[in-house]
Amino acid sequence: MARKSHKHARLGLMLERLARRVTEWAGGSWAFGAAVGVIIVWGLTGPIFHFSDTWQLVINTGTTIVTFLMVFLIQRSQNKDAQAIHLKLNEIVAAMEGASNRLINVEELTEDEVRILHRHYQRLVSIAKAEQSLTHSHSIEEATARHHRKARTPPPPTPSETSTSAKPKQ
Repeated sequence: MARKSHKHARLGLMLERLARRVTEWAGGSWAFGAAVGVIIVWGLTGPIFHFSDTWQLVINTGTTIVTFLMVFLIQRSQNKDAQAIHLKLNEIVAAMEGASNRLINVEELTEDEVRILHRHYQRLVSIAKAEQSLTHSHSIEEATARHHRKARTPPPPTPSETSTSAKPKQ
């Protein structure tokens, strides 16, 4: 069993290296030059093959295959880049004093959870605009509490207070 997983790991590593090299090459000037060269050669051979259906099928098939493979390479590259960016941002959020840890791994939240979080930050912007300052607060709770202190009104309960007050007292 261990031998089989070792083979899979080696194959995966080989595919990763190949994909990385092809991605680097395909994103370069030489790849663009090669593609233009193929199109020029294909176009120049049109009169030789009397612009036949087979002649057209060659370029259609070739471009379809290249496009099919490139979709996977592009997706792989975007996934890796996005994951690296998320990790870097998570590190910044985790290291910054006063930053909300709610944002660490925010990309793993559901769409509804992201919408709720977005609404919270919209509230923060509204409060900052009302205070005529966009640079004052670190958190929604802090901004809300400060806003209500200034207005001398009691702040609304936080989500944790709401959930604990809903529980029966023992």
